[in-house]
Amino acid sequence: MKKTGLLVLIALLAAGFFYFDLHQLLTLSGLKSGLVQFEAWRSASPILVGGVFLLMYVLVTALSLPGAAIMTLAAGALFGLGWGLLIVSFASSIGATLAFLVSRYLLQDMVQSKFADRLMAINQGVEKEGAFYLFTLRLVPVFPFFLINLLMGLTRIRALTFYWVSQLGMLAGTLVYVNAGTQLGQIDSLSGILSPSLLFSFVLLGVFPLVAKKSLNWLKGRRVYAGYSNPKTFDRNMIVIGAGAGGLVSAYIAAAVKAKVTLIEAHKMGGDCLNYGCVPSKALIKSAKVANQIRHAEHYGLQSSEPSFSFQQVMARVQDVVRQVEPHDSVERYTELGVDVVQGYAKLIDPWTVEIQLNEGGTQRMTARSIVLATGARPFILKLEGLEDVGYLTSDTLWEAFSKRDTPPKRLVILGGGPIGCELAQSFARLGSEVIQVERSQRLMAREDEEVSELVETSLLQDGVAVLTSHTALRCERDGDVKRIVVEHEGEERVIEFDELICAVGREARLEGYGLENLGIETKGTIVTNDYLETLYPNIYAAGDVAGPYQFTHVAAHQAWYAAVNALFGSLKRFRVDYRVIPWTTFIDPEVARVGLSEQDAKVKGVAYEVVRYGLDDLDRAIADGARTGFVKVLTVPGKDKILGVTIVGEHAGDLLAEFVLAMKHGLGLNKILGTIHTYPTWAEANKYAAGEWKRAHAPAKILNWLEKYHSWRRG
Repeated sequence: MKKTGLLVLIALLAAGFFYFDLHQLLTLSGLKSGLVQFEAWRSASPILVGGVFLLMYVLVTALSLPGAAIMTLAAGALFGLGWGLLIVSFASSIGATLAFLVSRYLLQDMVQSKFADRLMAINQGVEKEGAFYLFTLRLVPVFPFFLINLLMGLTRIRALTFYWVSQLGMLAGTLVYVNAGTQLGQIDSLSGILSPSLLFSFVLLGVFPLVAKKSLNWLKGRRVYAGYSNPKTFDRNMIVIGAGAGGLVSAYIAAAVKAKVTLIEAHKMGGDCLNYGCVPSKALIKSAKVANQIRHAEHYGLQSSEPSFSFQQVMARVQDVVRQVEPHDSVERYTELGVDVVQGYAKLIDPWTVEIQLNEGGTQRMTARSIVLATGARPFILKLEGLEDVGYLTSDTLWEAFSKRDTPPKRLVILGGGPIGCELAQSFARLGSEVIQVERSQRLMAREDEEVSELVETSLLQDGVAVLTSHTALRCERDGDVKRIVVEHEGEERVIEFDELICAVGREARLEGYGLENLGIETKGTIVTNDYLETLYPNIYAAGDVAGPYQFTHVAAHQAWYAAVNALFGSLKRFRVDYRVIPWTTFIDPEVARVGLSEQDAKVKGVAYEVVRYGLDDLDRAIADGARTGFVKVLTVPGKDKILGVTIVGEHAGDLLAEFVLAMKHGLGLNKILGTIHTYPTWAEANKYAAGEWKRAHAPAKILNWLEKYHSWRRG
């Protein structure tokens, strides 16, 4: 009601302005014809006229009415340069701020919620450099005065900042107009004030802050690099430290554009994903799934039986899969691509110099114009009393530890209810281990919606996993060969005996041993970077898990493009890293895949949304495959088919998600997906049917009612 009342008041004031022909006074001819009377009033009551003039100016600018330029001329004619400049300077800034506040009050919430994803980068830019951009706009009168006020009100710039920047930024333009007003008799039109030469001068004023910013960045760089001697020549264009996904892609891009690049890796090429994470875990998941299908073969019309297998052979297959993928990331391949691969431990000596402790012995130093840090992450280990005594494994170490075993561990405790913990818990349970999964939170996979967590827990329970949510690990104990973990739930302790324990509570960036602290490169759990992935030093970049905020192989590769391109071509053009459409998948059975907002995210962020849902139990291919568990859930802008986020639970969910990732990336809505032919019978039809559910929910009821009457009339 308050907003409606304000809108009515503004409309009435604007209507009155035109109804009483006040706009005729705020023209050049109107000003000239009434100047004698204005001067008489000013001579009789200078303070009163000055005050009324100031209030009128504030009102005109606050309501975004035409005439501010004429009033500025009038100020010069009536009050002279000094007093005119003073009055207009404050009146224009106050009026602009009122217009700014009205725009913010009436429209900001609606605009920010409706275009939250598109405005994210603008909001971040305004937060960091809003004053700079506003100052630039104020210096160049080419941009309409009222439009700047209204548009800035939609951003999150502080009102106080808006006021003082406007006060300073408009001073030069105000001075020109007020000064012109002192010579009002010589002015025939407003275009006479803003001659081409004067406009050019204003443009130069507008360019000045940009030049100043470049100069400040240069001075900042000088200060950052103070105390270091910049090499006159460089051995390389780029040095990349770490040969995981981020490092491999960075080096590949550099070599592709014919830059001289060295890739340094201390251990195995391919990083965690190839050797300990994505590849081996998916191989294990597949073997476990086949074992589960044998155990439940009656589901497919076959005879069920307990799978007979050698656990050692299962683990051997895992390593064989790694070996088959390994050539894609090998030293030989990257050498053929033109990358100089050096195996050893790298350390930053200065912003351009890297020292390498070679694996084969000795050291080597080299310099480069730019350096990319892609050192990855490692499993996070809980500080748990007695953990070292009982021994533990991680998602990195379990592969070698289990490679010689004939049988899986009989009693296995897994700490952690995130994606890694859930994948391992289900796989080892299906391979015959008695798995107890301990999670401190109230539910598994807490980043997902509650219904997803419930479905995941149900699936794990069906496979025999004992899921202990809301349980906190307190300590570990050992009595000879007997190993125990003590957990607490609702104030009561519980003792669990186990044969093996896997710590899967997350991963942390590798930050130590690379010389970051000696160079003063800031870290806060990850290496601190700006929007261009630059660290404190503009020539040193970070990409992948060590940079955050997402620890996914595909995000590391995504960041690597920005890091490499900015490092090699940043002096010409820089690119802000884009995190708007980030997909991820947890490869349990059924899979959980997501891109964009979940319902949980939308509620926390206050984003308005609608939900459309399609159950896979209705999909023909799911019925044929005997995998009817799951759903496709799409969040859209209310009343529109624009996709805000998608969650898919079910067979091949990670593959199904790709269509929605493409749609979100390129601004395609559900209508486009609905209008696309999908092969029958495939899993991908689920996406089309989800779009169909949205269309059905938004069917135009009135039009359909008229169509029904039309067809009835046509039947006679």
